[in-house]
Amino acid sequence: MTGNSNLISKKVGQIYDWLDSAICNHIAESLCRQCGKCCDFEAYDHLLFVTSPEIIYLTENLGKENVKPMTTGRCLYNINNKCTIHKFRFAGCRIFNCKADQDFQSRLSESAAIRFKEICADLNVPYRYTDLATALNS
Repeated sequence: MTGNSNLISKKVGQIYDWLDSAICNHIAESLCRQCGKCCDFEAYDHLLFVTSPEIIYLTENLGKENVKPMTTGRCLYNINNKCTIHKFRFAGCRIFNCKADQDFQSRLSESAAIRFKEICADLNVPYRYTDLATALNS
């Protein structure tokens, strides 16, 4: 799957670039303050959902040995309220902003999900959409 992993990683990177551009153009006035509160899923009372192409992308960019299981209700990549994988963060991390327009975020999430599904269909990779803890722990 190494050849596929490289191609998947490239395609996910393109989706992330598209997301970053769409977000910047839409919500410049309410950009994320990077406070890290939403990274504490348990305290914030929400889940971060990720797709199988995103996990492949993370693994490809961090190295398999640096992808660790999630043992608490807080993102293990958030250390001292700083995202240690900011460049490689998931679509949900890019899209969600506690100050932003929820309708815009929903539309963007749906569009991103369609693109991730297309990667899977094009490259015959199983599509999974699951919470981060389940994805990292399996």
